[in-house]
Amino acid sequence: MEQKSIISSSPNNYKKAEKKLYVSMILGIGFTFIIAVVGFILAGLPGLNHIGPLACAILLAVVYRQVFGYPERLRTGIQFSSKKLLRLAIILYGLKLNMVVIFHQGLPLLLRGTGTIIFSIVVMMILAKWLKADLNLSLLLGVGTGICGAAAIGAVSPIIKAKEDDTAMGVGIIALVGTVFSIIYTVLIPLISMSPIDYGNWVGISLHEIGHVALAAAPAGQDALAHALLAKLTRVFLLIPVCFILLLWMKKKGKIEREAKFEFPWFLIGFILMSFVGSYIIGQEILQSKKVMSDIAAVTSFLLTMSMTGLGLNISLKELRTKAIRPFIATIITSFLLSFLTYMLV
Repeated sequence: MEQKSIISSSPNNYKKAEKKLYVSMILGIGFTFIIAVVGFILAGLPGLNHIGPLACAILLAVVYRQVFGYPERLRTGIQFSSKKLLRLAIILYGLKLNMVVIFHQGLPLLLRGTGTIIFSIVVMMILAKWLKADLNLSLLLGVGTGICGAAAIGAVSPIIKAKEDDTAMGVGIIALVGTVFSIIYTVLIPLISMSPIDYGNWVGISLHEIGHVALAAAPAGQDALAHALLAKLTRVFLLIPVCFILLLWMKKKGKIEREAKFEFPWFLIGFILMSFVGSYIIGQEILQSKKVMSDIAAVTSFLLTMSMTGLGLNISLKELRTKAIRPFIATIITSFLLSFLTYMLV
């Protein structure tokens, strides 16, 4: 009788869990929506209008995390906004790219992206040994700095058998350092003599997350943003060979028994497909319509602003201070050197 009651109650338990998941999803998305709206309002105030709604939203999220902690009940919806909506926004930005420009600049950007990855990992590991920092966490941060932030860390973690704490800490450090550098970039826009295209290329080959690239490039205009995303997504694409190289390295060292899996960045394919659609199918005369482009820009900007909330909520200043100060310092130095050298080369 007892066994039957358990079986009969399991569907109810499943429905309750499913309902709880839906509620978390809706409320979490609503939370990022509200932060995005407040971010846009703050961005209209004097002094904050320069850094824009993206930075305002992520700073609000950082403050919320430090004061109230991470809203665990809303995690499902927040992660949906920070991951799915971000990728949807990136796909939509593909409409702004002219494929002729892609084919013309693709190889140079690929070479620059390769240089960025090699430089970031090598310098990060040298600094880690010098500072006596944890090597596994430092490797994660080197990959995250060189490729695509949290996504790269998440892809590499199972391959190098990183601890869950190291993975979470790596994501938090990348989110914090990338945010700070993104805001610094926006402040530097009127102070440096760079064209929007050159600035976009600099942002795309030097900053960490795709969201950070969007955050830094958006205030410089649509041309800067489009080229920044192109340069950044070239680095994202390089995540695939980097993962395979690390997999072979771990196998050679006898530290891995079975193949680790990593998530293919399918949104990269969507970005490229939308670029083809915008360049050859829809037609430039339609995309050049001010109303059409204004509507697309408004939607993508708001989606990006919602996704910034998730990045900000990953940052725990308390954990950073107590557990990972040395890798944090190494990441700052590596990021500074990368920004300076790429600025000189663009």
